Amino acid sequence: MPPDASTAQKLGALRELLWEHRPLLIAYSGGVDSSFLLATAAEAVGSDCLGVIADSPSLPRAALQDALQLAQSLGITVEVVATSEMDDSNYTSNPINRCYFCKAELFRRLDLLAEERGFRAIAYGENADDARQVRPGRQAASEFRVLAPLRAVGLTKSEIRALSRTIHLPTAEAPAQPCLSSRIPHGTPVTPMALGMIERAEEIVRDFGFRVFRVRHHESADRLQARVEILPNEMALLNGLAEQLCAALQSVGYDEVLIDPKGYRSPLS
Repeated sequence: MPPDASTAQKLGALRELLWEHRPLLIAYSGGVDSSFLLATAAEAVGSDCLGVIADSPSLPRAALQDALQLAQSLGITVEVVATSEMDDSNYTSNPINRCYFCKAELFRRLDLLAEERGFRAIAYGENADDARQVRPGRQAASEFRVLAPLRAVGLTKSEIRALSRTIHLPTAEAPAQPCLSSRIPHGTPVTPMALGMIERAEEIVRDFGFRVFRVRHHESADRLQARVEILPNEMALLNGLAEQLCAALQSVGYDEVLIDPKGYRSPLS
């Protein structure tokens, strides 16, 4: 289905904005927004854009491979850069503004890359809905003068999903998938061990057939607890599987596994 007049107008403005700032780097994660932004940039400016995906322990290996495979299927060049936020105690101490330090590290790397390669601008996938939410990463984007083209032209998440369907992007229906660090409560340190446990635990839950969920990682003095949140619409799949799922998660190293009876509630975490 073609976009309505308002969405089509925004899409035209997006293409013009990307053209005006070429050549440009696109911060790409393989999610709904950045995939659409990268695909649109490639269509609008061709080889005058480069996708860059940040790799660190907070990015699941499966998500990295999916993002690279998607870009390859679209014929779009993407490079992987290793980021070092795990070396920054401001990040690993896991404050409320943890995402600021992650984005600042990413944009610092992209800024250096842009200077080395002669790119004129850097863009990332914040949308118009995100502008109404508190997002510490926005401060880092502002400091590094990173463009948010989707937000600038007023494209909302629902419009981006609709436009993604028109160009047959597989991410059109993809659930939100923030980094693994978001599963750790603020104030609990982010460590490679914790991130590895969360990644393995979520792979297990996915292998059980669940699509939208989170495995929350909780630590106390002598116990590690996994709290599993599953989308309410998918909770029925737990019938007859809950005990087996909990045992599988304990094999990862959790002393206790709880399944939240209220299910997964927040699309942002």
